[in-house]
Amino acid sequence: MYRIIEREELAPGIHLFKVETPQVARKAQAGQFVILRVDERGERIPLTIADWDREGGSITIVFMEAGKTTIKLATLRAGDSIANFVGPLGNPSEIEKFGTVLLIAGGFAIATIVPIARAMKEEGNRVISIIGFRTRELVFWEERLGPFSDELIVTTDDGSYGRKGMVTEPLVGLLEGGGIDRVVAIGPTVMMRACSQTTQRYSVKTIVSLNPIMVDGTGMCGCCRVSVGGETHFACIDGPEFDAHLVDWDLLMARQRIYLDEERVSLELWERQGDKGHAKA
Repeated sequence: MYRIIEREELAPGIHLFKVETPQVARKAQAGQFVILRVDERGERIPLTIADWDREGGSITIVFMEAGKTTIKLATLRAGDSIANFVGPLGNPSEIEKFGTVLLIAGGFAIATIVPIARAMKEEGNRVISIIGFRTRELVFWEERLGPFSDELIVTTDDGSYGRKGMVTEPLVGLLEGGGIDRVVAIGPTVMMRACSQTTQRYSVKTIVSLNPIMVDGTGMCGCCRVSVGGETHFACIDGPEFDAHLVDWDLLMARQRIYLDEERVSLELWERQGDKGHAKA
């Protein structure tokens, strides 16, 4: 059992948990993820590591309520425990001195970008960050990303905060100005695909973090297979980060939709059973 030692509401439907797990904290690096189960009957879900405290022995995760498991996870409070918490999994982000690195985060993926920005800055890069949200009330961690960004651009779809529009709009302006040595884009698949199509026109290498369906996180189940450069890879052991210009985006998006009906039924059954109260793992 893994105890939740801190909980914070970052925005509507978006939560932060700090989890006591010294073994994972000792080895965690930017870009890696964990797989957890809320309780012994729960499904396994992957969540990217948002931060870690090696001395304190804790891992920070940030998640959005999207289906039964994340909604159930959100019922836990500080002092409760999570049944399984396995990691760190996946390959860490490629961190080296590239020059000027442009980091793009869509929505709650800012939690993934912050440790990458910190590592890139520590390596001596100039870091430009673009973060995009639907509306002002969903904006969070701007203050955490700021110290690691030489330039920080915030966009909202409705223009309620920062620049109105999608993240691809300031991206085009920066690419046209030249001098961008690498782009890292993390967020909804549609956003990452749009960023990939944009940077490809400017021949700037772009890295994305893929989030297909995962089960065991060790490459044994084969559920997280993705096509990159015409070859099949497993996001859990070969990724989760890949060259965006080589990803088969159509196949990835199709695979993400495979279990939508089952996920909807699972949530409806759970809600009908009245199991939405304070969950104890």
